[in-house]
Amino acid sequence: MRIGWKTLVAGSALVAVAVLGCAGGQGQEPGVARAEDGNPDLNGIWQAVTTANWDIETHQAEAGPHPGVMGAWGAQPGGMGIVEGGTIPYTLEALAEKQENLENRMVVMPTNDPRRFDTGDPELQCYRPGVPRANYMPFPFQIFQNSEQILITYEYKGAHRLVNLASNEEAPAGSWMGWSNGRWEGDTLVVDVTGFNGLAWFDRAGNFATDALHVVERWTPMGPNHLMYEATIEDPNVYTEPWTISFPIYRRLEPNVQLMEFNCVPFVEEIMYTPLGLYNPPAR
Repeated sequence: MRIGWKTLVAGSALVAVAVLGCAGGQGQEPGVARAEDGNPDLNGIWQAVTTANWDIETHQAEAGPHPGVMGAWGAQPGGMGIVEGGTIPYTLEALAEKQENLENRMVVMPTNDPRRFDTGDPELQCYRPGVPRANYMPFPFQIFQNSEQILITYEYKGAHRLVNLASNEEAPAGSWMGWSNGRWEGDTLVVDVTGFNGLAWFDRAGNFATDALHVVERWTPMGPNHLMYEATIEDPNVYTEPWTISFPIYRRLEPNVQLMEFNCVPFVEEIMYTPLGLYNPPAR
């Protein structure tokens, strides 16, 4: 089967509607599902299995910020990291800022001016995760594909992005998830992502970029149920050279698997709405 999709936009809502069709494509590499146009069919629900959301570099298990309260729940698991070569090539100034981010990762500013972005992991405050972080958070995501566009919708906060295959337009403005233009190179989907707002982090360890961030993703099917994901990352404001991350992503195969809702806004209402005078604590 091939799953195509149509998108409907109403205000800020984006709805993906699956449409079933017939399979196609012959004389292709075996083991990789094909769309009607012969390209790999990436439709489905996928998820990475890494500890990269804690730290994309190699890291050991250690206590979290409040071990006396959170205990093992807040502890960081160890991980081999996903950065090729092991470390991110920060400038000295940017490395110092990364360390400040780590130290202040749970310090949030309930204020309605731009200083609220100066400290605290954006994930903690329920902001969108950005790219590439959205792809290795501990939440599944779903891909809807046709010959002109690919929609990727994420369980975390309902974040989504549209990969334009039929055009190569520039980003109209900076945003958390950036602006994605894609193309096929053989069986690899190459996505060029620009137009970031410079506020997202890569992980809870404070690794970061600025609004000059440029990400080139490569999504390569390695069989019917897993992809190899690579992303080359450059930002001359904070790195001395481009660097790459890579990890596998797996298709979710449970019967009736579907994305659940994780709209985290209700869990951070005090942080988000206190500065606007709109927070009313629930009666207990």
